[in-house]
Amino acid sequence: MIAHVSGVVAEKFNSSVIIDVHGVGYEVSVPLGDYDNTVVGEPVKLYTYHHIREQSQELFGFSSLAAKKLFELLITVQGVGPKAGLAILSLADSETVRNAIANSDVAFITKASGVGKKTAERVAVDLSDKVGLALRSDVNSMGVSHAVTGNDEALEALMALGYNLNDATKALEGISSELSTAERVTQALKG
Repeated sequence: MIAHVSGVVAEKFNSSVIIDVHGVGYEVSVPLGDYDNTVVGEPVKLYTYHHIREQSQELFGFSSLAAKKLFELLITVQGVGPKAGLAILSLADSETVRNAIANSDVAFITKASGVGKKTAERVAVDLSDKVGLALRSDVNSMGVSHAVTGNDEALEALMALGYNLNDATKALEGISSELSTAERVTQALKG
């Protein structure tokens, strides 16, 4: 299993990037947001899902571990393969997609290419309790709103420690994003 790929972006085409890793080029299909953020000639690290079928092998890559975990949840739903999962994650950043699933926003999910209403409903029903709570904002004493996001290093750290996306989101709820990543993780672990 290939867990991540780090290297230099050699080429970009059709929502895929080729990453040169010490002379070996890996073609990785990525969500639209990650495709737009990669620059040819620049270094990149993508968390990958290695999809093996009888006739082919494909790599699907994500700039955050949270996006990869959400992708892995999406493809557990009947009727959602890797391409449909990638299409759903291409709708917006992973936190927006996660929040739409948590809120059972079928209309948002059906905007993905190749995802019909029944499949979107199945995604909402099967995953709404697995992706964590709908996004809530915390307002600190100065009136500034804080929210847990999919690009949150503390969220990724908790997931690296074995938390699933739902549990990591719940653990960080109510903890100020003004604290350092280490302090936020420590507070989340203390529960």
